[in-house]
Amino acid sequence: MSLSEMDDYPIHQVAEVVRHVGTSDRNFYDRYYFNCHGDMRGDGPDPWLIVGLGVYPNLGVVDGFAVVRRGDEHIVVRASKALGDNRNDLAIGPLKVEVLDGLARLRMSLEPGHGDISFDLVFDAEGPAQLEPRHFQRQLERVTFDTMRFVQTGTWTGALSVDGVDYDVQPDLWRGNRDRSWGVRPVGEAEPAGRRAAESDAASFFWIYSVMRFDEYSIVVIVQELRTGERIMGDARRVWNDATREPEWLGRVEHDVEFISGTREPAGATLRFVKPDGSASSVRCTPQVANYIGFGTGYGLEQDWRHGMWQGDEKVEALRNKVSELDPTMKMFCPVDHYSTFVFTDGEHVASGDGLFEFAVIGPHDQYGFPDYLATAP
Repeated sequence: MSLSEMDDYPIHQVAEVVRHVGTSDRNFYDRYYFNCHGDMRGDGPDPWLIVGLGVYPNLGVVDGFAVVRRGDEHIVVRASKALGDNRNDLAIGPLKVEVLDGLARLRMSLEPGHGDISFDLVFDAEGPAQLEPRHFQRQLERVTFDTMRFVQTGTWTGALSVDGVDYDVQPDLWRGNRDRSWGVRPVGEAEPAGRRAAESDAASFFWIYSVMRFDEYSIVVIVQELRTGERIMGDARRVWNDATREPEWLGRVEHDVEFISGTREPAGATLRFVKPDGSASSVRCTPQVANYIGFGTGYGLEQDWRHGMWQGDEKVEALRNKVSELDPTMKMFCPVDHYSTFVFTDGEHVASGDGLFEFAVIGPHDQYGFPDYLATAP
């Protein structure tokens, strides 16, 4: 049993050193997610950058990725290493995350020389971190999800290079959101499904996760449901940049998604937030640029690289694909992160913003007429 610098802080939750979590479940994880974008509504193919870094204590692994969508290019750098004693060591080869000021300022960097992307960027929060509802799901007797997450919007400052093009990242134009999540969810090498494989709808997954940034507030929407529409999670909150104002519950979420013909990709969506008294507000979501984060980053599409999978003491890889050449069937088996624009209407109040619209409908879903895993929109 080894100590680390973190053990000198009064943060213990169980009678163990910090490196040992309170459950022996192999799927326990502790993770960062960031996205960074300029104003991608113009003519230039500005990059849509997404970065993730996860710690998997019971698998003995820490890994991460950076993925950029720029024009037709899908560029990935991914890294993995053995987890050491110090949980505060968030460097994996060239990829690093640093907490400069908790819940306010973080830094992420990728050194040059690995693939065709590099960056050194600082995230400054523009509003308070919002804790989301607990995510809990059980399949038969097995707890498959038991996680917590908070989300925060902010601005970026620093340098970004993609394919030899250097971007001066300044906070008046470069924005994004980040989240922190931890708990239990499927990670690492796939486990045998056992009896769960006989449950035809067990793996059906409908998901909307949207973080919308407006001038004075953000709106965070989460929907997860089964093929029938039964909710696993559902929440919509307005989070004011002014931390003295309490977050506002907007109401029950209703969704109406339009699909690109022959796919399961959203052409647009309208989300309605209905309160018990019948009053409602709505937001119109218009996807602009898709980042197919499932390809090459460890979310499960490739069996040789999954989050938390053992890759040896240290391994760094760079991958490159054309977006136009990505397998259209595989696109349907992982959430896609869309940079999107939004118009929020609440009575006479109308506001425009932009941000993240993460979407997936995997497997059958009755509302949208998908009877099986491979059905697409007409």
